[in-house]
Amino acid sequence: MANVTITEVDNANTEVRAHQRSFITFERLVLFAAMHVALVLACLALAFLGHIPAIAVLLGVGGTVALIAAFAISGSQSTG
Repeated sequence: MANVTITEVDNANTEVRAHQRSFITFERLVLFAAMHVALVLACLALAFLGHIPAIAVLLGVGGTVALIAAFAISGSQSTG
């Protein structure tokens, strides 16, 4: 059996927590990007296929602000 000190175990736990935190942050970034791409595609469909560009612009700007606000609020609540 290998001799493992408590300090090595604590360091490993710290590294695992840091890796988990960065993975969750990356996962949230990818989710935001996918949701924003879907929003932009929906707005483009409204503008070009639906012939209502004014509503598409309002939905695009409002949806982007809402996405940013939602991810900022949920991100600040999950850190700790």
